[in-house]
Amino acid sequence: MRSAGFNNCAYNRMSSSDVTGIVGVSDAIQEALQQVEYVAATGATVLLLGETGTGKELFANHLHNRSARHGRQIVRVNCAAIPATLIESELFGHERGAYTDAIGRQVGRFELADQSTLFLDEIGDLPLDVQVKLLRVLDQRQIERLGNPTPFPIDARLVAATHRDLGRLVERGRFREDLFYRINVFPIRIPPLRERVADIPLLVWHFITQFSERFNKPIDAVSAEDMSALQRYPWPGNIRELRNVIERAMILARSPRLSIALPASAPQSTSGSSKLVDIERTHIHSVLVNAEWRIRGVGGAAERLGLAPTTLETRMAKLGLVRPGRVA
Repeated sequence: MRSAGFNNCAYNRMSSSDVTGIVGVSDAIQEALQQVEYVAATGATVLLLGETGTGKELFANHLHNRSARHGRQIVRVNCAAIPATLIESELFGHERGAYTDAIGRQVGRFELADQSTLFLDEIGDLPLDVQVKLLRVLDQRQIERLGNPTPFPIDARLVAATHRDLGRLVERGRFREDLFYRINVFPIRIPPLRERVADIPLLVWHFITQFSERFNKPIDAVSAEDMSALQRYPWPGNIRELRNVIERAMILARSPRLSIALPASAPQSTSGSSKLVDIERTHIHSVLVNAEWRIRGVGGAAERLGLAPTTLETRMAKLGLVRPGRVA
């Protein structure tokens, strides 16, 4: 049985998502997109929350494009990628001579984002002293370049993103409480891929299409067993990890039927979900795999978990745990 026809058909129905770059029909992703529609036109500060690799930058772009500021280019800053000694200058700019290496005037990212959107990715990594100045800018709508104490007005909409638990950072004194409340006006949670199981076939064919064109390798089939395995895997690296898995499979492909191997092992993530339902799903899945998906009998998953087989089957259905398909 070829699964490509169904998956390609489903992906074609999602062609309108190419405008945003966000592929998905699951309730979880549609809810997040609906939140964008609510807030895009308001100009309010938005905080995008989600694990690494969930597509927060795509959501920031989509939000900007749905706003009244879409005529100007969005300005992006990755707070984790800029040294702490340079981040203030990057954000607010500096005058010539403001510090030793300031040989000329530099326009900051806030100034570049005037009348547009400033996307501060990984805002949880912003140094405390810069957090103070960011709070002042958001409150007063004015900035000062380093080396020039004269403030001037700025109109930049802030969209921030983080994979960190900002509330926990506040408790540890690593993120200012007043700034947290200032940017937490309209939080949008971007769901992890394990909560978007229905989107995995769409994403798989989305990436296959991309790499088929790049590598000049036409693919017309993915086995149902491989697709089922992809839907059961917890994806700690989320969409970025899935993309890498498909790219690796495409590099190795020698026929139109794509064979997709899951990562041998997943690194332990400190940013993973701590929700009870996610912990339960991961644990039950692990026990099922070790029991070779045998539920009943001595050594079966139900016995190992201390549950009645019918209770385990009910939990599996609720958690979306399905035994791998055996039909290609």
